[in-house]
Amino acid sequence: MALQKADVIWMNGEWVPWDNATVHVSVHGLHYGSSVFEGIRAYSTPTGPAVFCLEPHVRRLFNSCKIARIDVPYTPDQISAACVEAVARNKHESCYIRPLVFRGSEVIGLDGRKCPTEVVIFTMEWGRYLGTEAIENGVDVMVSSWRRMAPGTMPAMAKIGGQYVGSQLITMEAHDNGFQEGIALSVNGYVSEGAGENMFVVMDSVIFTPPLAASILGGVTRACVVTLANALGYELREQVIAREMLYTADEVFFTGTAAEVTPIRSVDRIPVGSGQRGPITRHIQEEFFGITEGRQPDQFGWLTPV
Repeated sequence: MALQKADVIWMNGEWVPWDNATVHVSVHGLHYGSSVFEGIRAYSTPTGPAVFCLEPHVRRLFNSCKIARIDVPYTPDQISAACVEAVARNKHESCYIRPLVFRGSEVIGLDGRKCPTEVVIFTMEWGRYLGTEAIENGVDVMVSSWRRMAPGTMPAMAKIGGQYVGSQLITMEAHDNGFQEGIALSVNGYVSEGAGENMFVVMDSVIFTPPLAASILGGVTRACVVTLANALGYELREQVIAREMLYTADEVFFTGTAAEVTPIRSVDRIPVGSGQRGPITRHIQEEFFGITEGRQPDQFGWLTPV
């Protein structure tokens, strides 16, 4: 989606006009991908905007920085407060929030730990990541020729910028072949995740999702859907998923901050189930959006009012 400018950006502890929030071309993060980021949504509710799962997102940001050996010169509370204030200052009713931590300019070389740490938080208006019709009608996807990283090569549990080169290749391949998104397999050939989404597969009313050992990112929205599925009484199993399960499943859906809860209607041009959004996907969507949009009680404490 096109980038929508907001008024101000939080940059290293100061509020800066959008067009003035710039960095030098020598920053380490630009050359080597030494950055960590998060994607967070603020939803419009009857009582005003509310940030979804702020605390787990900020916790994952700091955990990713810890794995990447990037020191953060702010506390989680300071980052959380800046996220909320960014929504308020930019007068959003709903928006996407992007905290970004990266190594700045100091050295040109692989070990960038002598570089200062830069931290920015910007917000922007953002609709449905996979299209306005996707939430109800679903998306067509393909299994990519690109695999997720093998264990011991890169840390899949960290949301590190450089690792998203693989996700870019998956998405570009999908678009070039007429699909809306791609699915990556693990190094062992099992289902891992989408280019930027976690996955759930429904067979015989049982919900399956790949484990962390399948080189997935531990998604915040994924964790919320697991919580919802358990609360709604569904049987949920975290286990390896064979590729062919995607073709024989009754339902398949993506989850993620950007994708929210999006049905998959076909994989490799093979319809999933009836080729339409299934009843379990619909049920989870109704509960998820009911809470995030303030139409149902926030029984899990997911929303932070702005």
